[in-house]
Amino acid sequence: MMSLQISLAILGVLVLAAVLLHGTWSSRKNLPKQASQDGNAGGGSSNNSPPVGHSNERQEPAFDNSLEALTTLTSPEKKAGLDALIDVIAPIAIESLVSGEAALAAMPATRRAGSKPFAVEGLSVETGEWEAPTAGQRYSAFQAGVQLANRTGALNQIEYSEFVMKAQAFADAVLGEPEFPEMHDEVARGRELDQFAGQHDAQLSFTLRASSTAWSPGYVQQNAARLGFVAGAIPGRMVLPGAQGQAPILGLSFDSQAAMAEDPEQTALREVTLSLDAPQVSRSEQPFARMCEAALALATAMDGVIIDDNGSRIRAEAMEGIHADLEKLYDTLDARELSAGSMLGRRLFS
Repeated sequence: MMSLQISLAILGVLVLAAVLLHGTWSSRKNLPKQASQDGNAGGGSSNNSPPVGHSNERQEPAFDNSLEALTTLTSPEKKAGLDALIDVIAPIAIESLVSGEAALAAMPATRRAGSKPFAVEGLSVETGEWEAPTAGQRYSAFQAGVQLANRTGALNQIEYSEFVMKAQAFADAVLGEPEFPEMHDEVARGRELDQFAGQHDAQLSFTLRASSTAWSPGYVQQNAARLGFVAGAIPGRMVLPGAQGQAPILGLSFDSQAAMAEDPEQTALREVTLSLDAPQVSRSEQPFARMCEAALALATAMDGVIIDDNGSRIRAEAMEGIHADLEKLYDTLDARELSAGSMLGRRLFS
């Protein structure tokens, strides 16, 4: 009897040990893939994570070498001047020269009329060019402008009236006389421009879904960094920098709550999104081709699949069709003098 009790006790211990071992194994198996400590993407808790397969001149090895890219993103950008193509412009005649300090003091507190950007420019005596008022300069004339349309819609009558009030207040402060275009004509121009923009706006995205093991935020960041992505201003967002002073070429985003978690490396991500705001990026950057390259490289490195909004895998021929449509879009924007990535194009599609 004693021998039977001992045998049962030993058997119970062995079963308990097997259960504990299985639980530990399952727990480790289900952990999200982690960024490798040596900086080489593709490391993690699973052995089915091959290194990034696409290596070209645009790829950066890690965040350590991204200072130049970060500097590009944070460099001040020269704003486009007022342009009759997308702005209502009201000339302001003045009797005598006005200093930049006086013009700055006369500027309204906010630079918007409703949801539309509002701006004032002065004709510099020194350069003979229109510019935003600057201290130390003198101006022989001014012009005020408001944008006809942006992604919030067309300029409406209320916004036009607010523009008139702000421009008139500025003109009064510099002893100037404004000349405003006819409201109904400008509002009609805004509607036409808004219709054009709505028909030619393209914001594309690919979703990468984990095939098996989930990813940690650090794992995603490390793999994306090897392709040249750098941290964005928002948690859970990375960007592929464009040329100096230009908008980022691509965005990569994942759950912001996961990025801000107390222990983000224990947070499981099953999807990330690659995005392209086509009108904001010059076609010379080949943004869609680079988007496809990045999607394929990340899918290979992280053992994922590329899917559409319906959860279906995106095939190569579908990518080719999107590319062809995008080239037609670029041609149309070029013909309208609103080229993708240009100052005017970026202002309209913002």
